[in-house]
Amino acid sequence: MTMQFTVLHHPLIDHKLTLLRDKNTPSSEFRQLADELVTLEAYEATRDLDVEDKVVTTPVGVCHGKKLVEKPRPIVIPILRAGLGMLDGMMRLLPMAEVGFLGLKRNEQTLDTITYAERLPKDLTGREVFIVDPMLATGGTLATAINYVHERGARKITALDIIAAKPGVAMLEKTVPKDIDFHVVVCGEDDVLNDHGYIVPGLGDAGDRLYGLVD
Repeated sequence: MTMQFTVLHHPLIDHKLTLLRDKNTPSSEFRQLADELVTLEAYEATRDLDVEDKVVTTPVGVCHGKKLVEKPRPIVIPILRAGLGMLDGMMRLLPMAEVGFLGLKRNEQTLDTITYAERLPKDLTGREVFIVDPMLATGGTLATAINYVHERGARKITALDIIAAKPGVAMLEKTVPKDIDFHVVVCGEDDVLNDHGYIVPGLGDAGDRLYGLVD
C-alpha cells in the first residue's frame, strides 16, 4: 500500500493557521485555534470510516440511513504533550472512540526519538487508529508511534498534524510499513527544517505555545 498525504485547502483553515503561526498569538487563543483546526481536519481524516445501514422513523416517515460501525472502536492516540491540545477536537466528532497515549520526545542533540510513557491496548487488530500531534518535523516521532501500533496489529492508521515539513513526509514515505493503509492529513506544509529540527517557518514549539515553558 502507498502512503496517502493530504494538505487541506480551505479559507477557514488558511485563516486559522495564519493566526496559529503568529508569535504574538497568546496561549489561550493558540489552544482554541488548535482545537478548531483538528476538528476541521477530522472531517477529512474520518472520510473512510466504516458505516452500516440503519432504519429510523422520522416524524413523517421512514428513513433508510447510515450509522458508524462502533465495534471495533476506533482509537485516538495523542502524542504527549502537544498532542493533548488536539484531543478534544477529535473526540468531539468521535465520542465513541477509545483514547490511548504515547509519550515521545526528541533528543535535541541527536534528533532521535525517546519514549517515556505508553498506554495502549495490547491488541489493535482491526481497529482504526488516529494519531494526533501538531507537528510533523523530522518524521521520527510519528514513525515511532506507527511502529508501536503496527506491532500491536494496527493496519489502518491516520495521522493528523497541523503542519508538516517536506523532509519528514519524505522520510515517512520510505520507512512506514508497506502492509498498512496509512494516511496523513495536515493543514499546511513547509519546505525545510532548521539545524535543530524545527519546521521553518512553522510555528515554534507547539507544546510550549499550548501549555507554557517547562524547565
